[in-house]
Amino acid sequence: MGCDGGTIPRRDELVRVKKKPEAKDKDFELAFQWRCCYLSQQVLQSPIVMCGLGHLYNKIGLIEGLLNRATLPQGVKHIKSLKDVKNLNLTPNPEYKSKDEKKEGGVDTRSAPYICPVTGLEMTGKYRFVGLWSCGCVFSERSLKEITGNVCHKCQKEYNNEDVVVLNGNEEDFVIMKKNIENRQQKQKQEREKKLAPKPATVVSKTECASTSQIKSESLPQIAPTAAVRGVVKREGSTEALKEKAKKVKKDYSVAKDPQASDVYKSIFTTHSSEKQQNRAHWITYNPFYN
Repeated sequence: MGCDGGTIPRRDELVRVKKKPEAKDKDFELAFQWRCCYLSQQVLQSPIVMCGLGHLYNKIGLIEGLLNRATLPQGVKHIKSLKDVKNLNLTPNPEYKSKDEKKEGGVDTRSAPYICPVTGLEMTGKYRFVGLWSCGCVFSERSLKEITGNVCHKCQKEYNNEDVVVLNGNEEDFVIMKKNIENRQQKQKQEREKKLAPKPATVVSKTECASTSQIKSESLPQIAPTAAVRGVVKREGSTEALKEKAKKVKKDYSVAKDPQASDVYKSIFTTHSSEKQQNRAHWITYNPFYN
């Protein structure tokens, strides 16, 4: 059988067996989910947003995808606008080092760029994290269970159980979060309908109108009606003033003959008697009487 020389063949060398599929590295898969955008597959960079199903996105990459919806994958079709996503308020990890601070060729997947602000757990995927749809703050699921109350531990805003979104959850979480998305959409529709609905007109009876009019008449002081109150506005002396202005426009008008002008005002002009009785010309202005 060609086994000369004392070689002993193994079973896998003689019998062809189906190859087993390569097992995925769970740690690498978790690191990819929590550090890369669900749409563009690029490293997460602020601003970071989440959808109602708990997937993480780069906001800039998501906007570019929404502009060309034909290229969006099926898993992102539920996002129709930026109203379907929420900006995340993440807590940075002080021990995390960026690529620039690390040594050449060094890859450290143990530390995460973000942590829980309450427990200090790193957001690497080993622990379950949740985001609040009401405010966008992110916590570990352990911290929400340990601390009672429906108030955010970071920004002190209230939230409901429907506002809790599990980040990168399993299939059971997806079923619950889909129901929460539908409930939120129904609430938004109801609020819009309330705003757009016309307010009902209040019908007031005759007796109520009479009573209110009597109360107002008794409370207000009685004032004698004037011309302005009746709607007729009279301008006293308007015709006389117009006649006087018309007289001043005529050629034969003279300030010296005007009875309303004062003597001081008349002395300015050459028609005044004091100007006519001068023996010599004025030293500043030209006097037409001395040519």
